[in-house]
Amino acid sequence: MSPEEIEIKAKKQATYRSKQIFQWVYQRHVTEWDQMTDLSKDLRTWLKENVEVYRLTERMNQQALDGTHKFLWDLVDKKTIESVIIPAALQEKEGDDVVEAMAENADRTGRADAGANGASKSPRKGFDSTKHGFAGVAVEEKVDSQKWGRLTACISSQVGCAMACKFCLTGVQGLDRSLQTHEIVTQVHELRRLAPITNIVFMGMGEPLHNLDNVAKACQILLDADGMSFSKRKITVSTSGLVPAIEELGKRVDVSLAVSLNASTDEQRSAIMPVNKKWNIAALMQACRNYPLGSHRRITFEYVLLKDFNDSIEDAQRVIQLTRGIPSKINLIPFNEHSGSVYKRPDDDTVRKFQKYLLDRNVTATVRISRGRDILAACGQLRSIFGTARGTEKHKDWAPAPDPANVQAVEKSSVAHASSAT
Repeated sequence: MSPEEIEIKAKKQATYRSKQIFQWVYQRHVTEWDQMTDLSKDLRTWLKENVEVYRLTERMNQQALDGTHKFLWDLVDKKTIESVIIPAALQEKEGDDVVEAMAENADRTGRADAGANGASKSPRKGFDSTKHGFAGVAVEEKVDSQKWGRLTACISSQVGCAMACKFCLTGVQGLDRSLQTHEIVTQVHELRRLAPITNIVFMGMGEPLHNLDNVAKACQILLDADGMSFSKRKITVSTSGLVPAIEELGKRVDVSLAVSLNASTDEQRSAIMPVNKKWNIAALMQACRNYPLGSHRRITFEYVLLKDFNDSIEDAQRVIQLTRGIPSKINLIPFNEHSGSVYKRPDDDTVRKFQKYLLDRNVTATVRISRGRDILAACGQLRSIFGTARGTEKHKDWAPAPDPANVQAVEKSSVAHASSAT
């Protein structure tokens, strides 16, 4: 064989071994090299001596009355992040049944606040996922969405957040640091060991597009047929409105986009989202119009409803005007109250009227039935340490959130994957 032919064969062998390792780790959830029996003994020995499969350390978990599970993870530098398993997806409802569902959920939360012992605050020791409606995926088993329905993993992209949105508990914490690629992917890996995750939303702690390099790399692994093998329709990246990064995300990965709109005027949005002072609503809407969408795909505009602030029929009228011409749906989110914000949740009738106004004008509008409110696991309630519903604890790593316009670009990082062993 010529040197060129030998080189080609060696590269093919390396690619083949990389695929094998990816499949063992990401699809079969095996992290011990000795158990990867179709690898040569010499390769397994080398891997054991030179490569470590990263795992998150679970400090604590909580189960909400509605089945939502929130996990607190320790990182190697002792920082902490949270991620959530949400059963039955985000419980989006259309039409009159939304009020009944909201009332039922509020009743559950009220009982928990009154002292119902529905949330487990114990470490994961002895945790049996079969008791909570979903069993861990067996080594060879594929996710069966017909059997389990949708189980959504809500994952974090940063420790804290720099965006300083006035209604968000994570924003109160401030930004500590961005997560590396492996720290993002491993959240999904750990949750998938417990449950057959079918959907992923980057809606946990942090602004995903403020950590674009690592989020994009993580999405590539999640989408890779030899990696997590998620469908592009099953991964959603949410942003508060970093306009240049929206365009860049569309160039790098093919995933669904959610935009945190939350206001119908610049005056409103700037009051609750400082990022709007850098990129206003007009710039944001133009970025959404330019975002590459495949057939039958839409952008989700998330709209947190705040009592007597952005919940009027006039606001609904302006939302229709803003989103006209963009393939989209409006996801209404009644505010999840917490002690870090002065805003209040609107009553059910206001939510219903707002949604009905949109629906009557042929605008797709759903209401997110917030899951895990009794354990601070709902939208806008995640932070770096478990707390009570009153949010009395302070974390020693909390810091004031800097102006997002002045935040320095996140330093690019290269993360060694198991495939580098070849």
